[in-house]
Amino acid sequence: MAKKNKSISIKKYKRKREFNLGIFLFAIVFIYLIVTVVLYFSNDTISVYEVREGSIVNDHSYTGLIIREETAVPADTSGYVSYYQNENSKVRTGEYVYAVSQEPLDIQTGSSAEEGESSTALNEEVQSSVTLQIQNFIENYDANQFSSVYSLKNEIDSSLQESLTGTKMDHLGAAIAASGQEVVSYASQQDGIVAFTTDGYESLTADTFTAENFDRSAYESRTLSDQMEIQAGDPVYRLITSEDWSVIVPLERETAEELTNNEVTSIRVRIDKDSETMWADLSILARDGEFYAQLDFDNSMIRYAEDRFLNIELILEDESGLKIPKSSVVEEKFYIVPEEYITSGGNSSSDGVMVQGEDGSAEFCSVDIYDITDGEACVSRDSLAEGSVIVKPDSSETYTVGSTKALQGVYNINRGYAVFRKVSILCENDEYYIVQEGEAYGLSNYDHIVQNGSSVNSDEVVFQ
Repeated sequence: MAKKNKSISIKKYKRKREFNLGIFLFAIVFIYLIVTVVLYFSNDTISVYEVREGSIVNDHSYTGLIIREETAVPADTSGYVSYYQNENSKVRTGEYVYAVSQEPLDIQTGSSAEEGESSTALNEEVQSSVTLQIQNFIENYDANQFSSVYSLKNEIDSSLQESLTGTKMDHLGAAIAASGQEVVSYASQQDGIVAFTTDGYESLTADTFTAENFDRSAYESRTLSDQMEIQAGDPVYRLITSEDWSVIVPLERETAEELTNNEVTSIRVRIDKDSETMWADLSILARDGEFYAQLDFDNSMIRYAEDRFLNIELILEDESGLKIPKSSVVEEKFYIVPEEYITSGGNSSSDGVMVQGEDGSAEFCSVDIYDITDGEACVSRDSLAEGSVIVKPDSSETYTVGSTKALQGVYNINRGYAVFRKVSILCENDEYYIVQEGEAYGLSNYDHIVQNGSSVNSDEVVFQ
């Protein structure tokens, strides 16, 4: 008997999916990144600026004309000139300056032994003097005063000039004795400083200069030297007879009016030749429709005795303080409250005022103070309502809040939210302000502020 085959039914069930935590977390992070990027590009970006100490120098560069008390001394006779003095040497009345001979002198004439002795003595003296000057300079050197290097150079030059002048006079005396010529020596008629350049400007004064004197293309200077042939009446040397000297500087009308309106009588200047900074007395001159600054000095004349023109900077402003971008400064209005109405109270030591209620009682209200000047406190307009009546402590006097005052300031974000801090502007340039450092309710060095002040509001949370 055949067996009957049984049919088997197989049912297929849906497989239950397992929860994948990794994919879920990835999706959340991905969505967060997308939202963050969208918010970043849709909102204004807050740029942060770190406050630092700095300075702003407002200066103007000019080419000035030097005017001194000086004379071009004429030669009494014709011949070949030999000088007893070195350039920029100080001479006394009656001290020999030059000699005139009919033939050139051999200044090197003299015994080798004498020259050797003179040179040895000179070297020892100069070495001792220069060593002492360098030691003093090193002990007192300040890297912020680099111009002192030029002062040292001039002091050493002066020491060398004094020593070498004596040597030169000895050599010239020996040359005259050995020449066999009739040589005539001439002495200075005044005390002064000898210079061996002439340019025809020696007689210029603050009353006689003209605009043409500033034309460098037409300027000529003649250098005088040993063994040069001269004619009687020609300039043989220039004698400067005073430490007082002036620099005449052509000015723009706007600058001249600014200095005049501000009643500036002295000004700081920087001379490009040696970066020396000095103070000068200032006078404004008007001449033929042009304006000039007369800068008067009473020292350092010998340093520029060889110059007729100087490149010079007028330092109109040189302020130091905290340097901040102009874009960070905003203006806010605050209620004015008399300072004597400010008190402390409540559950803390915070400042505030006593606000009078409708029933006549007074309740302490904390306020944020942003400035106190001349007995007036500037408080936030969010702290008090306009028309509020406040009571003076320990008195029955009252004051009605309503008057406002505008303050310039920036938003400080040290604590993660925008806090207004007032600034007192000292000076400015195209991009930055210099503001007062260390004032109450103001900024401090290394504070973080919003670079674009108009991009945030007071008390707004700011993420750096």
